[in-house]
Amino acid sequence: MGFWKRVLIDTILFIALAGLFAGTGMFYISSAWIALLASFVLAILNVLVKPILVILSLPINVLTLGLFSIVINGAMLMLTSAFIGADFFHFSSFWSAMLIAIIMSICNTIITDHQENHY
Repeated sequence: MGFWKRVLIDTILFIALAGLFAGTGMFYISSAWIALLASFVLAILNVLVKPILVILSLPINVLTLGLFSIVINGAMLMLTSAFIGADFFHFSSFWSAMLIAIIMSICNTIITDHQENHY
């Protein structure tokens, strides 16, 4: 899947998840433009920072049979929140970032699988 398709899909997922968790205060996005900016920043961080974190956490990732990658995804979302700013894009806790990371991973897997099988 192309870079811009993934950014667009993550933008839509951010908006949908912010609407889903609107009453709980777990996840907040101030506007659709901030969601687009956040998905772009997340994509850049996934290209530049995530491979380094995966290599550094390889022993614990092997011990947990890959489940530690969810923690890395949550950390990427928290880092994105730090870059965008807490007034525009934030999570109430690290656990809420991990929950959003799990939901986004599941949705991205379904969409990617559908894209590969559809064409």
